[in-house]
Amino acid sequence: MTFTTAPVAGVAAETGLAWGPCADMAVDPRQECATLRVPLDYRHPRGERIDLAVSRISTARPGMRRGVLLLIPGGPGNAGLARPTTHGLKLPPEVQDRYDLVGFDPRGVGRSTPISCGFEQRDLDPVVFQPWPEPTGAERARRMADACVRNAGPLLRHITTRDEARDIDRLRQALGESRLSYWGVSYGTYVGAVHATMFPGRTDRVVLDSNDDPDPRLVARGWSANFAVGAEDRFPDFAAWAATRDDEFGLGATPGAVRDTYLRLTADLDRQPRPDLTGNTLRALMFDTLYADPGFPQLAVFLRAANAGTPAPPVPAAPPGFDNLVSVQTVTACNDVAWPGPTHDYAADVARDRAAHPLTAGMPVNIRPCAFWPYRPSESPTRVTAQGPRNIVLIQNRRDPATPLSGAKRLLEAFGPRAGMVITESGGHNAYLANGNACGDRAVTAFLVDGTRPRARVVTCGAA
Repeated sequence: MTFTTAPVAGVAAETGLAWGPCADMAVDPRQECATLRVPLDYRHPRGERIDLAVSRISTARPGMRRGVLLLIPGGPGNAGLARPTTHGLKLPPEVQDRYDLVGFDPRGVGRSTPISCGFEQRDLDPVVFQPWPEPTGAERARRMADACVRNAGPLLRHITTRDEARDIDRLRQALGESRLSYWGVSYGTYVGAVHATMFPGRTDRVVLDSNDDPDPRLVARGWSANFAVGAEDRFPDFAAWAATRDDEFGLGATPGAVRDTYLRLTADLDRQPRPDLTGNTLRALMFDTLYADPGFPQLAVFLRAANAGTPAPPVPAAPPGFDNLVSVQTVTACNDVAWPGPTHDYAADVARDRAAHPLTAGMPVNIRPCAFWPYRPSESPTRVTAQGPRNIVLIQNRRDPATPLSGAKRLLEAFGPRAGMVITESGGHNAYLANGNACGDRAVTAFLVDGTRPRARVVTCGAA
């Protein structure tokens, strides 16, 4: 059978795309949508097809057009169909003039033959989105793995990073481009790195923003483990902010005192949880807050409530489509690389990591659904190498909680002379056009506009 989803616009033939209006989307009126059919299983390229939803905003100045700039979303599991509007229109005019801005929902996501593991609502609570240590963690991990195997359908085995890279190359062909430029963010940097390794001659200008560690032995296992380092890198920014507001929040007058307050409150709530607040609630809020400075007040309010024994605000609810996001994230992580099974001593890993990185309490190395995954990876993870053109620029915040600088440096090392890096003296997740660092923004814009690479292999941009 052929897997289909609600049509976005016209359906592409084997080559070319039939563009039309984007149905039921609040996007710029210039954005068009189409559907591209790609193989379900690339080992059988003439077999069953699935649908990929794609979009574009064409340059308003075709005489200046260089090509296509593909906007690769993160996740895994984040939708990208609206990105030409939500992200592309933030690009400087000189970039928009030179590229058609193209977005897509990756396979299994959003409007691209979406999957659902049918998770129970208790497993979609944002507080347990990450595996914060608690007594029923292994039971929850098994329950989630079983749900995916039971409910996700034939696409389950075919959601991998390498298959997303192959989909991108099929999209390149359908767009009629010999080479493709792209801006990948977060997990999208790993997708971009894999694509640039599998199809090096089909890349033009590659920007990778907030970079995942490419270690082929670990893949998502390594990204998760790196959360511990990222939180330690980033938490001082929150602590310094809160210390200047001690009169308002009462968390401590120095960054060190704020850190001590956070650790004391999470430990106290572990021992004696409240109906509205647990230690893991504070940890989950902490980690989410570190992605961007505007979240700092929310965490401070919860910590103040915990400290004062007053009622806490409601915990933010899961966003729409959360089951789809968590399903794709789980399936991708488990399909890309083998994980230690349930007999592995995860408790010992958690204890060691908690001692070394107390902010995250061992979560980054705790048991996940992949420990109970019944399938072996269908192919080995990609080893990123230096083979290919020197056409890649990495941009990275120095204090990124989700994709820390240490992992980004390993991606730079793997690429060798193919890549240069711009490090911004900034905190948070996402760098280009996201943190107000004009120096970093100029460096990436210059590369996209005229191919100017950073003047040295690693360039540091001071605080904004």
